[in-house]
Amino acid sequence: MRPEDLRASIPVCDHDVYFNTGASGPAPRPVVDATTDFQEHHEFVAPVAEGAYPAAFEVFDETRAAVADFLGAAPEEIALTESTADGIARVAAALDWSPGDVVVRTDLEHSAGVIPWWNLRDRGVEVHVLETEAGRIDLDELADAVADARLLCLNSITWNYGTRLPIADIVDIAHEQDTLVLVDGVQSPGQVPVDVGDWGADFVAAAGHKWLLGPWGAGFLYVDREVADDLTPGVAGYRSVVDPGALDLELTAGAPRLEVGTTSPAPYRGLTEAIDIVESVGYDTITDRIERLTDRLKDGLGDRLLSPRPYESGLVTFTAEDPEALVDRLADEGIHIRSLPYPDAVRASVHVFNTAGDVDALLDAL
Repeated sequence: MRPEDLRASIPVCDHDVYFNTGASGPAPRPVVDATTDFQEHHEFVAPVAEGAYPAAFEVFDETRAAVADFLGAAPEEIALTESTADGIARVAAALDWSPGDVVVRTDLEHSAGVIPWWNLRDRGVEVHVLETEAGRIDLDELADAVADARLLCLNSITWNYGTRLPIADIVDIAHEQDTLVLVDGVQSPGQVPVDVGDWGADFVAAAGHKWLLGPWGAGFLYVDREVADDLTPGVAGYRSVVDPGALDLELTAGAPRLEVGTTSPAPYRGLTEAIDIVESVGYDTITDRIERLTDRLKDGLGDRLLSPRPYESGLVTFTAEDPEALVDRLADEGIHIRSLPYPDAVRASVHVFNTAGDVDALLDAL
């Protein structure tokens, strides 16, 4: 699929300039059609055909397989969640914490990577915050920070600067100290290739509603198989066990033990369609186009730019005298970006469906 064809399938692009994919991607019609078509089948046909539960479980199995193939994992290493925050929270709830355990997170984390650790405060878990500089981590400081830590939580691509962190190197440093690593990877799939085997992290949480342009409600969590089988879900349901009707219950092997119970399968059908679309466009095309467009935007921003000038991702952060007022004014003009809490700035998310005309419209409006 050509970028132009993808753009033509996104109704949002018919009337507005959209630069907020880092928050929520605008879905193409085939993704919404796949979601709603299956919703109709599940409600109108499945109850008297194959059955509502078998229809749902088939989609769950297909989605785990599709996500696993997309990330370079095995299906038993994928748990289906509702969002990145949901996946991180499930990890936080499943680990056997002891008073005095330390979680290290960076000062770059989205709230999804902050609140689950704060929620462990009454269990005696300590949270240490690793300070960074303009979206960069000092690896020597990281090594000191994780020396006595149980877990490290960080982004693959920072949501506030757009810097791409050296995850494989960071994981190696943490694992030398027997520290588990959880990656908030939601800013990666859909704009850059992800191979969880290359990263080596113990957990990777993400979702389909950003750069994958999928529907809300379809998240996914990678858990290394060796780690997964030692987890005890904080919340368990019939999807967490091998046979929910057995007298002697047994947790499902691998990451799916972190799944719980009844949830709509329709968003997951949309997610598999979104993955198919990204693969049909191809990462070479996606990354090349994002790089060219972000270069154009950065050249136009000049000294206002806060993100790195060389290409690292489609997230471009820049200064504004009044970020929220600027976002509101641009929205009134049909151009959509977002403000950030830290740094006190604004961010444009450039994806493959954007054009040079979109970039110029933003620069002209600024």
